[in-house]
Amino acid sequence: MSLASGEGAREALEEAGFPVTQLDPADKEDLKRLIDGDFDVAFLCLHGRGGEDGALQGLLEVIRLPYIGSGVWSSALAMDKSKAKVFYEAAGLATPPSVTLRDKDERSADDLVAELGERCVVKPAAEGSALGVFIVEGSDAVSQALEQVFAYDDEVLVERFVSGTELTVAVIGNEDPQALPIIEIVPQGVFYDYESKYAPGGSQHLCPAPLSEAVTAQVQDMAVRAHQALECAGVSRSDFILDEEGTCWILETNTIPGMTGTSLLPDAARAAGISFAELCKLLIGYALEK
Repeated sequence: MSLASGEGAREALEEAGFPVTQLDPADKEDLKRLIDGDFDVAFLCLHGRGGEDGALQGLLEVIRLPYIGSGVWSSALAMDKSKAKVFYEAAGLATPPSVTLRDKDERSADDLVAELGERCVVKPAAEGSALGVFIVEGSDAVSQALEQVFAYDDEVLVERFVSGTELTVAVIGNEDPQALPIIEIVPQGVFYDYESKYAPGGSQHLCPAPLSEAVTAQVQDMAVRAHQALECAGVSRSDFILDEEGTCWILETNTIPGMTGTSLLPDAARAAGISFAELCKLLIGYALEK
């Protein structure tokens, strides 16, 4: 999906009047062009490991090239879901109880179910695009999920399952970040998994989400506080579950949201009266402001 985001951003940037060179850092020749080139700013569209986790941000810091989005520390922190939870809790944000495992035999499935409840979410601690995420019920299912998820990551997060409305909130800005309109995600499957994110018709997006003014303000405030707690810059997008009792739980924060024409961030910007091209121009402004 990084290539799709790159293509979407290129079209929007050219519409805004910027000359654009597309580079793929997985290609060594492109990486050399990035280092040797006379560029003004890097517009990052890389999702997951190597692009969203602070690695590329570190290289850009070394070559002193401004880039959109968060810095090295914030990028790495947001990518690590278990560590991000520590900062959410310190900021007073509700996040589902969880256990982080570094070995599949570190805790028994029975112990995990006793602590977190029969229904759990088992997922890699540092992965993107909902890859390797399982919603399971009971000790046997938890045990099987752990076997599979440890194939994705050396660190696994087992989290209490929270049922409710899936919401996502984009935040833009540096010193005075602002939340964009909330999007309610209605997945066709059990939850907003990889297929729901990227397959045609995999989910429906309601923007602005049909929430009361009070709940809207609460969730947007939580998104801004998460952005600040992780010291994000430029842009972030946090995912939430609003349960039936009215409690809003933060799940994770993305520091490089999708940038295709139909991605969640451009959708939210459009609802705020900001075109895709204008959004890209804003993000470049925030990058240069840093």
